[in-house]
Amino acid sequence: MTTYSTLLAQMTGGGGRRALEVPADWLQGRTVFGGLQVAVAVQAMRDLVPDAPLRSVQATFIAPATGDLTASATVLRTCKSVTHVQAQLGAGEVQTIVVGVFGVGRSSRVQVTPRQVPVTPGEPRPMVYVPGLVPAFTQHFAVQWLEGSPPFTGDTSTRHVIEVSLRDEGPATEAHVFAFADFIPPMGLSHLKAPAPGSSVTWMLDFIAGDVSTLGLERWRVDADLMFARDGYTSQSLVLWGPNGEPVALGRQAMTVFD
Repeated sequence: MTTYSTLLAQMTGGGGRRALEVPADWLQGRTVFGGLQVAVAVQAMRDLVPDAPLRSVQATFIAPATGDLTASATVLRTCKSVTHVQAQLGAGEVQTIVVGVFGVGRSSRVQVTPRQVPVTPGEPRPMVYVPGLVPAFTQHFAVQWLEGSPPFTGDTSTRHVIEVSLRDEGPATEAHVFAFADFIPPMGLSHLKAPAPGSSVTWMLDFIAGDVSTLGLERWRVDADLMFARDGYTSQSLVLWGPNGEPVALGRQAMTVFD
């Protein structure tokens, strides 16, 4: 297997264009793991906006990203504090479109920080990697459900809390944040009792933390809520916490469940 940090180091290009050859162990069904797609797109953006903190990223998954990833970034607008950048994945057919919002800090009297809610005591439920049944990329993670249950267990709860560790040497980067935040599968799959496919349609992530390089890669936590499910489409939100309970990112994801 290729670790996440090793894989990212193999990315080539510059000047707003990036390419990466993706091995089979980073696939999510027939497409590349979504967190990795966004990481490549944002690296292309970083060629154009190297210093400003990333505040928000929005991705639309249009077609399966198969084979090698290629990303091309363009600055949409730059003002005094904020720069909007768009990146497109796909050399021919458009596979994914990602918009990144980069913004320098400014003075403000408004200060609100999320607070982590303790989990309900119980026996953790680990996710076991089963080739052919569970997406290949999941073998790079060690995961257990602290609340809720893994996919296809018939658990109809709408709140999941999972603990996620990444089998990687680090250090943590903003690209690792994408990996942790995008790990959680469609929560609707947990409502089912038999395997069925599901996929992401859109994904939005707002960054709370600044520098994450001091954080380890073990025992991150995702608190997720299934907000809506009907007609095969679901909407779920999440809060991503670092190993010591630091709030790192807020997310929202539209997904499909084919049951």
